[in-house]
Amino acid sequence: MKTVSNCVEDILITQPYLEEALSRNIINFSALALELVEPISKMLKKDVKPGAIMMALRRYNPPVTLGNSIKMKRVIQNLGDITVRSNLTDFTVKNSTTLIDNHAKILEHINKDDKLFYTFTRGIHESNIIVSSSLNDFIKNHLKNEAFLAVQKDLSAISINLPQDNSKIAGLYYHFFKRLAWEGIVLYEVLSTTNEFTILVEDEFVDKAFTAIKRVKS
Repeated sequence: MKTVSNCVEDILITQPYLEEALSRNIINFSALALELVEPISKMLKKDVKPGAIMMALRRYNPPVTLGNSIKMKRVIQNLGDITVRSNLTDFTVKNSTTLIDNHAKILEHINKDDKLFYTFTRGIHESNIIVSSSLNDFIKNHLKNEAFLAVQKDLSAISINLPQDNSKIAGLYYHFFKRLAWEGIVLYEVLSTTNEFTILVEDEFVDKAFTAIKRVKS
C-alpha cells in the first residue's frame, strides 16, 4: 500500500532541482508541504494533512550523489582541460545502406588533416556528422544521394577531459547539466567517450556555456 512517504519520494525523484534544494536545507518544509497536499491527495485518493507531508519531507534521505561527497569533489577538482572548437556544422542524415560506404570516403579525406574537427554518431534511424564548417560543401557533395534530416551551422563544441575513474561516479554529468540548465543554455548535441565529454551549442551560447562549466570545476 502506498504511503505519504512513497508519494513524496516519487515527486522528488522527478524534480531533481527540488530534491537538491531539500538536501541542502534551503527550502521551507512547511511551504513545500502545503504545495504537495493536492498532488499527494490525488495520488492516494484521500485527503492528506500538511503535517504528515512535512514529516515525510524531513525524514527523506536524498541520494548521496546529490550532495558534495568527498569522492565527487575529488573527481570534479581533477577535471582536465576544457577545449573549445568553433565554426562547426552538424549534419543529420537518415540511415541507409549506402551511408557507411559514403562515410568511409569522407574519412579518407578528413584523415589527411588532423586540424579538422570531426565526430560521427550512428543511431537506430539516423546518423550525425559534426565537422568543421570548411567541409560543408565536401560533405554535401559526398552525401548528395542521402536524405538530410537537418543541417545546423554556427555551432561550437566544448570538450572536458574527465578523470580515469569517472565512469564509476554516479551523478557526475548531472552537475554539468544542472549548471547549464540554471544558466538557460540550450544544448544542441551531447557527445561522450569514456574519458571525454562534449557539448555542442549554438555560437551565441558558447561563452556562457564555457563559464558555466568552469564554475562546475571550481
